[in-house]
Amino acid sequence: MLSRRSVLKAGTATAAVAAFAPAAFAETPSEDLNALFDGFVQERLDNSPTFATALGVDKGPRAHQRYELDEVSVSANDRTAKLIEAEHDRLAAFDRNSVSGDDQISYDVVLFGLTTAAETNKRYAYGGRGAGSPYVISQKGGLYASIPSFLDNQHTIEVKEDADAYLARLEQFALRMDEESDVVRHDVAMGVIPPDFCIDGTLKQMGALRDQPAETASMTMSVVRRTKEKGIAGDWQTPAAKILNEKVYPALERQIVLMAETRAKATHDAGVWKLPDGEAYYRDSVLTWTTSTMSPAEIHKTGLEIIKDHNAKIDAIMKKHGLTKGTVGQRLRALYDDPKMIYPDTDAGKEQLIADLNKKVVAMRAMLPKYFGVLPKADVTIKRVPKEIEAGQAGGYYNAPSLDGKQPGIYWINLRDTREQPRWLLPTLTYHESIPGHHLQLSIQREAKMPLIRRLSYFSSYIEGWALYAEQLSDEMGMYKDDPMGRIGFLHDAMFRAVRLVVDTGIHTMKWSREQATKFYVDTLGDQESGAVTEIDRYCVTPGQACGYMLGKLTFLAARKKAQAALGAKFDIKSFHDAMLIGGAVPLAMIDGIAERYIAARQAG
Repeated sequence: MLSRRSVLKAGTATAAVAAFAPAAFAETPSEDLNALFDGFVQERLDNSPTFATALGVDKGPRAHQRYELDEVSVSANDRTAKLIEAEHDRLAAFDRNSVSGDDQISYDVVLFGLTTAAETNKRYAYGGRGAGSPYVISQKGGLYASIPSFLDNQHTIEVKEDADAYLARLEQFALRMDEESDVVRHDVAMGVIPPDFCIDGTLKQMGALRDQPAETASMTMSVVRRTKEKGIAGDWQTPAAKILNEKVYPALERQIVLMAETRAKATHDAGVWKLPDGEAYYRDSVLTWTTSTMSPAEIHKTGLEIIKDHNAKIDAIMKKHGLTKGTVGQRLRALYDDPKMIYPDTDAGKEQLIADLNKKVVAMRAMLPKYFGVLPKADVTIKRVPKEIEAGQAGGYYNAPSLDGKQPGIYWINLRDTREQPRWLLPTLTYHESIPGHHLQLSIQREAKMPLIRRLSYFSSYIEGWALYAEQLSDEMGMYKDDPMGRIGFLHDAMFRAVRLVVDTGIHTMKWSREQATKFYVDTLGDQESGAVTEIDRYCVTPGQACGYMLGKLTFLAARKKAQAALGAKFDIKSFHDAMLIGGAVPLAMIDGIAERYIAARQAG
């Protein structure tokens, strides 16, 4: 899973389709169109100091932004919505016929994103506006979860001024939480309240953060540790702890009280069908996350068909290796419970797990040149999800590298309980989050020689679809040739994404309960119930997002099949992958066009 904090939300800055190779980008791009696009990016950077820091551009004229955090008030959300509408109108007024080739494609994709965002901003006045994330604070999101991680991992400290900026941001954290609380009150007044169980998870995580003694809290020790590493003199612990005690913790306590009051108004209903215009909200959430207009019924049916297919494939491998008792789900559960498949649930065991994952990355990196012509320059590092937020986070997720490559990509793995991360599943998770999945795709996108707006593209279904395609590619590359249990893990995770299609639509359109969705999930996949509940709760607060993975993968596979059929012996997997990747993320409907351009170029060559 890609952490949405690491990139722009779909529609706020998008990228265009690339041709089959870097040289195919227009040699004389439209200066007027690119100036318009660059203006959009600069407007977003003006609005988001944290985004400027994440990209590594908070320098020079933007140096002041290192001392600031994004405003998140109701009025700020309204201003952002108006900005998106203005950008849409300015691009719509641009004469598309005045440009050609790649510039027209850029125009179409950026307009698609802006249109989707502008229209949903008008329809829905809650969740920070737009569709796809109805609750500003939940067990999956909110400043309490994102800002500590941002300060520790993306706010770099090299000189004293950086540490001063850290303290300034730490102090502003309290102000921003109060703004966020006002948004919650605004939404609650509209009847927008997370399910009771999601609020329970939120309160648990908030409490874990608040209960850290300020003098040794993670937010304090981050600046202490890093100033020491850089030889920056001074007492940084005392002022950081003072800010936590006097500003941050009181604001966090106010949020805890607010969420506890909200909990009293919550119901156990899991789906967004209960929200204002809930049925339409879900359809727009699916469109926002997947760029697909498939109906919920079609998505549900597709998921059931894939589950049936993958269930049979797993059954065949299991029987070949003497695993015959019970349903496929029950046999998968037996693999979960096999002590040989579980790392010790100790600090040493978790360190060994991460060390072993790094070996997988090294082995995969050696294979990449056989399948990709363009390779990433940025490194990827593997880190454990911080303990204070691990209870509500997914099993793994990814943060993209900074634009200058100085900050590597980060593959986060959740090690709250090693039983949830058995050995037979870890290779596939690693290929998804690092290479040839998220890290390869997003690093290539950010390092490409193309306009900045293309390099910052974010379409979830493309990005997650590629990462899921990368899981299958890893199998095709032979990474499981001597690892049948690992191959079962690959098929399990593919079936897991099909289960998502079923339960996401079930929750949000068929009024499935949390318990009904969890039972379907566990019975089909054999997963630990604790991990299944975390996943189900995630779908409840990000409706439609979970559908993008499989819909995206199916689109990439269809494009590859089309190219193979058209080209025969002229098909080349390396150039095909380059064609899919070097232009960045695009709406799924445009991937077929990339394939057609690739086919035409290979036939002409």
